[in-house]
Amino acid sequence: MTEFEKMELESADLVSDRIEWLREQLPEVFSESGIDFDKLRLALGDEVDGGTERYAFTWPGKAAAIRQSQTPSTATLRPVPKESVNWDETENLYIEGDNLEVLKLLQRSYHGFCDFIYIDPPYNTGHDFVYRDTFGDTLANYREQTGTTRQANAESSGRYHSNWCSMLYPRLRLARELLSPDGVIAISIDDTELAQLRQICDEIFGTTNFIACLVYDKNRKNDAKYFSVGHEYMLVYFKNEALAREQGVVWRAQKEGVEEARELFASLREELGDDWNAIRERFREWYSTFEEDDPRKPLARFTKVDEKGPYRDDGNINWPGGGGPMYDVIHPVTGKPCKKPISGWRYPTLERLMEEVESGHVVFGRDHTTVPSVRTNLFEQDKQVMRSVKFSYAQTAAQQFNSLFGEKKVFDNPKPISDLEELVLYFTGDKKRATILDFFSGSATMAHAVIKANVEDGGSRRFILVQIPEVCPDNSVAKAEGFETICEIGKERIRRAGAKIAAEIEESNKQLRLGEEPKPVPDIGFRVLKLDESGIVRPKPGELLLDVVKPDRSDEDIIFEMMLKWGLELTLPIERADAAGYPCYSVACGELVCCLAPGLNMQALDAIADMEPRRVLMLDRNLDDTTKLNAVQAFKRVEEKTGREVELRTV
Repeated sequence: MTEFEKMELESADLVSDRIEWLREQLPEVFSESGIDFDKLRLALGDEVDGGTERYAFTWPGKAAAIRQSQTPSTATLRPVPKESVNWDETENLYIEGDNLEVLKLLQRSYHGFCDFIYIDPPYNTGHDFVYRDTFGDTLANYREQTGTTRQANAESSGRYHSNWCSMLYPRLRLARELLSPDGVIAISIDDTELAQLRQICDEIFGTTNFIACLVYDKNRKNDAKYFSVGHEYMLVYFKNEALAREQGVVWRAQKEGVEEARELFASLREELGDDWNAIRERFREWYSTFEEDDPRKPLARFTKVDEKGPYRDDGNINWPGGGGPMYDVIHPVTGKPCKKPISGWRYPTLERLMEEVESGHVVFGRDHTTVPSVRTNLFEQDKQVMRSVKFSYAQTAAQQFNSLFGEKKVFDNPKPISDLEELVLYFTGDKKRATILDFFSGSATMAHAVIKANVEDGGSRRFILVQIPEVCPDNSVAKAEGFETICEIGKERIRRAGAKIAAEIEESNKQLRLGEEPKPVPDIGFRVLKLDESGIVRPKPGELLLDVVKPDRSDEDIIFEMMLKWGLELTLPIERADAAGYPCYSVACGELVCCLAPGLNMQALDAIADMEPRRVLMLDRNLDDTTKLNAVQAFKRVEEKTGREVELRTV
């Protein structure tokens, strides 16, 4: 009797994957009973630390936290179209659920897929929500947590720091698996757990992949006894810094104040035309308003103005460090060789220097007795490396957020949109199809920031947000405004922010200048998915079940569970298809065809085969021996025609 492979209903087993990888790389270290560590030590040579004393970071519960990240999940994500926006077109995801389970479930579909991960986890202040993970029924534990309001991890707890480390460690291990090879992760934190977070990240991502510890001055004032602490931190790590460097990854941010300078220059040109002296004076007046600590202060060095905008022409043309080339450069007026820079020309050949002269980036003095200099145009050289100390005013962030909700404070301490938008543009400037993950999404600032970043540079970045549906306190403004959970606030924030951005773009498109192209509205939609138990019943040993699909599950529920367990993106289009009168579902034009209805006959199988699917799912309850044989024959013809095997599985 023909038997098809059963669908794997657990999330990816990362431990098994690593063992298989090790078996491919070092088959000699495996014995019948498993890995022979003595052989492994020999294979690794001098890289093994055989000493009895070594530096290590540990805490009570660390081994359990590691096991948490290794335990596969049997859960699923159920689609909720009625709470979504632009369900059929969007490539964004909003997932409600415990992020530990969700991160496990995403491993097949999004392993190595995320270009940028940002999280703002609980800071462990003693009052914020700290997840209580268990090794038992993780979904039962999740349901228990979602019914709890503001669980605290009091400082009086005997495992105050340990509880926090055990919460974050497995989530970061799983997050690393989702990062692309040259991906980057940024984590916000304050003084309470900065030291612990740094050691956790050094262990998970590796000390060589540490990039920076950013400092954000929030300008908060408080009644602290000794210092008014108003700053937070952000740790930034590559997944693989060496690979990123090899691939030429370069990050640059817009110089602060450049866009203001562009707008000022455009308005002055309209007002003053080519009166460069008058325009230059107006720029000097603007520069004079900058305070000493104003991040726009470096712009004041661009003291000259012409049709290309503000510029400076006093740049050093010396070869850095000395020993540069000493060829002759003829002055265009006197016809004599110019004075040479002491350390040689910064350009390796005369031809290369003359290219810069032609492009206007090298200027000559009055005569040949002066060394030429480099000209820098502000609007051409408007990028720079981001500073590690940033000013980010919490009050402004709250005002921006509250404005979306009728000035009602439905969420405490939302992240500033501008901060996250800046990070998105900085880390993914050359990846405008990047995928950004935030699995402590809170008020959904990251979704707002991704949409704004796409408006800024025309990108098509996608976001995946994960948030546990933490209950809003009974006495909160959020509860009074009708929001039961933080997830409801986050989803409504994306809806309102997206609608506002779309309206602004449509309005600006009505007032285009001559020759200006209208701006497209970016993807402001999102698919809502919710964590739940699998929709497939697992028979007990010896038990025979004719129907393993739970009665409360729709076809869409089963399709999404299969997409998840088969490793397909959860934003792929799903269409109802007619196969010789048989109703089925096609995911992404045949990437997966789901046959869930009874009545699967030879004509239907032939019609499905004509779709040339890559994967086909069928329900055991709809199959008999004849149907199975017919399926084998139908899909064998697909293999003969396309040269690839059709994966057939059942539940």
